[in-house]
Amino acid sequence: MKNIILFDDKTTRDNLLPLTFTRPTALLRFGISTIQEKWMRAIPGAYSFLTIDYLRAKYPVNITPDNIFIAGHICPNESLIGAINNLSQGEAIIDAKGNILAARGSIEDFNNRASLHATSIEQSPLAINMLYDIFVLNDTALLQDFAAITAGRKSQPLSNTNTVVGNPLFADGTPKIFIEEGATVEAAILNVNKGPIYIGKDAEIMEGSCIRGPFALCESAVVNMGARIYGATTIGPHCKVGGEVNNVVMIGYSNKAHDGFLGNAVIGEWCNLGGGTTASNLKNDYTEIKLWNYPAHRFLRTGLQFCGLIMGDHSKAGVNCMFNTATVVGVGVNIHGSGFPRNFVASFSEGSSAGFTDVSLNKFFDIAHRMMARRNIELTDIDQQIFQAIYNIADTYK
Repeated sequence: MKNIILFDDKTTRDNLLPLTFTRPTALLRFGISTIQEKWMRAIPGAYSFLTIDYLRAKYPVNITPDNIFIAGHICPNESLIGAINNLSQGEAIIDAKGNILAARGSIEDFNNRASLHATSIEQSPLAINMLYDIFVLNDTALLQDFAAITAGRKSQPLSNTNTVVGNPLFADGTPKIFIEEGATVEAAILNVNKGPIYIGKDAEIMEGSCIRGPFALCESAVVNMGARIYGATTIGPHCKVGGEVNNVVMIGYSNKAHDGFLGNAVIGEWCNLGGGTTASNLKNDYTEIKLWNYPAHRFLRTGLQFCGLIMGDHSKAGVNCMFNTATVVGVGVNIHGSGFPRNFVASFSEGSSAGFTDVSLNKFFDIAHRMMARRNIELTDIDQQIFQAIYNIADTYK
């Protein structure tokens, strides 16, 4: 069995903060599944992570004399899978800029990368390099995942209480709507003209919802009554979503259960957006958007006209909160009150447009314990050590 190590490229990991404060890059959800899950389907093996030191207690690396190292921010394609399977000891695959995409050898070989024999590939893989890539490229990732996950499988039947808009079949005769076991979809309008719709195990779409593909509702997630969802949107496991949503990725265990708009956004785990919360995704003057970049300590040009809210794990927004276009919120933030908070809110802070104060780690732990207990999940000692480490470096990124 191959020993496969998904490694964090430091530059990319830093550009993907705050989402990578709390997880290896390969555990970002992109399309339907995480990047790790995509590789597990593509190349069978034993998987582990090579990540930043403070995450290793939760995500340990398994090192053997012969390992396959794969960059955690790239997705598999046929060309790359074939090249990886053909790697010999001491060989690497690089991109056009000379960055390592994959390598085979010992940890010493990998750490001494200049000694690796490098070859390039013709077909560049789908990759997340910046935060906004997650929603900008989610359409492509979702289509690829849908094909891989549903290949050779049979969907559960769709209830006749639903209305399907568009041809329910692809040109090859396979269905554009795939429903996993235990899922419930009743009295919804499902439009598949722009892409397929995937409904995960034990997920639910309530009556009156209008959904346009491409769309993925992952395991045990819920779309509340009357929701309006545009593609390409992914609602991760155990999330609840309502109101109006457009081109959003929710990683998992987060809620935007009520009315309010969210578009061109990425929401981490254990987040909550209160009723009526709305996040702008377009500037009034239609100019190019700048987004906060952690390693640069400043707002950088994105080349985008649309960009909404980026929110790190365990952050919250109260009832009727408002967010300016392209707002980045760190880990463990509590936002409330009227007015627009600034476009970057540092981790472990609390406040509103009037200003923010620091949140103590004990207060953060109390809130996290209570929220996670609602889903029968424990905030472990290792989790607390991770948040302590993030807390200790939080001032570095203000």
